[in-house]
Amino acid sequence: MSMLYFTPLTVLLLLAVTTTVNSCLPSELAALNAFKSSLREPNTGVFNSWTGTDCCHNWFGVSCDENTRRVADINLRAGTLYTTFEKAHRPGYMTGQISPEICKLTQLSSIIITDWNGISGEIPRCISSLSFLRIIDLAGNRISGTLPYDIGKLRHLSRLSLADNVITGGIPRSLTNITSLTHLDLRNNRISGSIPLGCGKLQNLARALLSGNQLHGPIPSSISKIYRLSDLDLSNNQLSGSIPESLGLMSVLGTLKLDTNKLSGIIPKSLLSSGISDLNLSHNMLEGNIPDGFGGRSYFTSLDFSYNNLKGPLPKSISSASYIGYLDLSHNHLCGPIPKVLDNLDASSFEYNACLCGKPLKACKVN
Repeated sequence: MSMLYFTPLTVLLLLAVTTTVNSCLPSELAALNAFKSSLREPNTGVFNSWTGTDCCHNWFGVSCDENTRRVADINLRAGTLYTTFEKAHRPGYMTGQISPEICKLTQLSSIIITDWNGISGEIPRCISSLSFLRIIDLAGNRISGTLPYDIGKLRHLSRLSLADNVITGGIPRSLTNITSLTHLDLRNNRISGSIPLGCGKLQNLARALLSGNQLHGPIPSSISKIYRLSDLDLSNNQLSGSIPESLGLMSVLGTLKLDTNKLSGIIPKSLLSSGISDLNLSHNMLEGNIPDGFGGRSYFTSLDFSYNNLKGPLPKSISSASYIGYLDLSHNHLCGPIPKVLDNLDASSFEYNACLCGKPLKACKVN
């Protein structure tokens, strides 16, 4: 039987190859360590697994491409981690900042660092250079500063979620260039300025959640060109002007929340016979009559027109609506009899109006 013989040089080469196979790129290993050192999380010890040179193996929250062994995903969700480490009773709390060194992970597809409550600092400006990014989710932290002005470079981005932070500034115009975007969530920040006029270019957008900010100006009618949009929430801002009639002509829009703004004018008739099932226009300055536009397509799980300046009688067509689960018309100037089809609703749905009458309120006076 012949024996294999390896020279010392061959052994060294084999060891080098083995070490290389089981290692990250030095630049990516350094970037991850810099990322780790800029954050502090004492409760779960999640970063305790970030040891050695093989960041693709058993580094919690880090995933690599199987073929290239380049870092592809960073996924650090507080809720998930606390469940994994059996400390779900503790609130997630990580402090520190997101290091710009993360941008040296040039093959990143997703950055998910959510619900830690204490991560502050700004979104690294260089994040716009990560051309493979599909997901950015930094919701539930204390991130400040503005959105990168050139975020539109991320042409493959499908999800951008920055909700529940303290981000300021406006929505960059370049964002409307991300035509692959399907989910946009900027709720509960301090974002100001107007909604970009070019937002109609976001043809794949299904959810646009911008509530709880300081947006002002009109609602662009170009939103109605986003034919896949099913959920639009612009509530709790400072938007003004009229509600575009074209919003009621959108084929898949199911939720429209425009409450707590400074919107004026009349309620578009198109909204009442559309496919919208959750419609909230409360706490605005809308006026005129409720349009006589209800019909067989009118199916509302929730319909809220409260706290406006609406007047006149309830439209007769409201009796032809397929379904109205929750209705709030309180705090307006409406007058006249309540249709019998609505007499099963709570009195609070109709209170604080000029002279609405009939069940569930007081009986109408007979002349």
